[in-house]
Amino acid sequence: MTTEVTAEATFAAWLGRLTAALEAADAAGATALLAEDCWWRDLLALTWDLGVHHGRDQVEAMLDEHLTPDSFTNIAMVTEFGPRYQGDVVEGFITFETPLGYGRGAVRLRPENDQWVAWTLMTELDDLRGHERRIGARRSRGPRHEATGNWLDERREHVRFAGREPDVVVLGAGQGGLAVAANLGLMGVDTLVLEKSERVGDGWRKRYHSLVLHDPVWADALPYMPYPESWPVYCPKDKIADWFESYASAMELNVWTSAEMTSSSFDEAAGRWTLVVRTPDGEREVHPRDVILATGAAGEPNVPDFPGRSSYEGVSYHSSGHRSGGDWAGRKAVVVGACNSGHDIAQDLYEAGADVTLVQRSSTHIISQEHGIPAIFGSNFAEGGPPTEYADLLAAGTPWPLVLEMAKQGVKETARKDADLLAALDAAGFKRNDGPDGTGLMGYALAYGGGYYIDVGASRLIADGKIKLAQGSGLAEFTPDGVRLEDGRTLEADLVVLATGYRNMRETARRLFGDEVADRLPLVLGIGEDGEIGGLYRRTGHPAFWYMGGPLAWVRIYSKHLALQITAKQAGIQPE
Repeated sequence: MTTEVTAEATFAAWLGRLTAALEAADAAGATALLAEDCWWRDLLALTWDLGVHHGRDQVEAMLDEHLTPDSFTNIAMVTEFGPRYQGDVVEGFITFETPLGYGRGAVRLRPENDQWVAWTLMTELDDLRGHERRIGARRSRGPRHEATGNWLDERREHVRFAGREPDVVVLGAGQGGLAVAANLGLMGVDTLVLEKSERVGDGWRKRYHSLVLHDPVWADALPYMPYPESWPVYCPKDKIADWFESYASAMELNVWTSAEMTSSSFDEAAGRWTLVVRTPDGEREVHPRDVILATGAAGEPNVPDFPGRSSYEGVSYHSSGHRSGGDWAGRKAVVVGACNSGHDIAQDLYEAGADVTLVQRSSTHIISQEHGIPAIFGSNFAEGGPPTEYADLLAAGTPWPLVLEMAKQGVKETARKDADLLAALDAAGFKRNDGPDGTGLMGYALAYGGGYYIDVGASRLIADGKIKLAQGSGLAEFTPDGVRLEDGRTLEADLVVLATGYRNMRETARRLFGDEVADRLPLVLGIGEDGEIGGLYRRTGHPAFWYMGGPLAWVRIYSKHLALQITAKQAGIQPE
């Protein structure tokens, strides 16, 4: 195979054969156009679920079950961006219609046995017929001049929810809550977001003073509202917090701040929740049909019950409570935990002038921001990369199990580039690993939501001995003037920061909604047998409870899919 034939011609020829097979509901014929080691990821377009099908046998079984002559119609190749050669692969995009609405797809073709076949194929529902998002040609024309009142008056009244019930209540105005509320609103679903802090963005704004996002700008926009081209590659937390506040206003999201749900119950027969909400104006009761928990994977601090803490004469708190290292200049601090938060807080305290010891309880995966982040995000989320909507399609078109498999090579390449830093850490006694089965940061992020550190300076401080290291022994108990480690060592400390991670989102659901709801829910995170993340962006086992969360790139991509499912449910659309 050579590039003398254009990528467009190659893709068009393959797509023509696939179109004929799909329109004939020929599962075997469609499968023959796929690689032996193929991946078909369907996001609501054919199966009305999120799922990964790997290998021809699995794909053909899925098609046998779901494919009908009208499953995919009006299939067309996208020429706005692509098809294009990427090495030996041709990447291309498609649009199509389904009985429910309008879809998009991303395909990677590669040569196999002297023909072009699909290595990865992703099909997604993009809009629900009759409930299309009000964007582009479908956008509102705006208020009419002769209308009574004005836009601001109407917005204020709408946010009050006086005399009407929200269709959906979202708990949390972080990136997940804002993204799904934006999608639901554009689909015509009346959505209320409850945020217990005083301002939208406080989930970032109130974190420690020196915090900067680790993910790059090209991956981090919220849906429908790209950043200015002057936006920094790595965004300071206060800047992102202010952007979130602007986003909620610009997207006309209905947010109650300083609002906390104090009790809940669900009426199975009526299909309605009763939520009691404490607000600055008094207690309110709302009755949505669906609730989305969007308090984040880092919403429930994990604070082990260490003996002696009540007798400790210094200050101790979980890493989520750290604000600024400046208060601890000239004093002794111990940070327990050696992943992202532990390293960042140790660096913050050191740079403020504290005497810092980092307690490493188990090995940590380390990458530098300089080399590790480009390896993870690749050329799709980079300066000069594809437009975001196509980068997102390519990302969604790479199933999570394949992401993990591909990550292994990136781990090796990053370690080679970071060799000097890693060797210095080894010499200091810091214990490292390559992630679960060599999958590095992605393996940890998908399975646990932590376990790694993206180095922005703390690793060199540890290697140089400027941040002291107590390695290989966890905290056994507090003493009046510090802590005792499991190996018997004692450390004096004016401050002890417990960077001990967070509990699963299901435990947040348990605290807020009780055992009756939580016991019906899956754990969040971890890749299931269907190749998808447990619990997120899909049905949970409770008919009116949904999870939303993840990094900015994830919520931008998958908030739409969650909103489509809820919109269809509320519209009484029951897919086969």
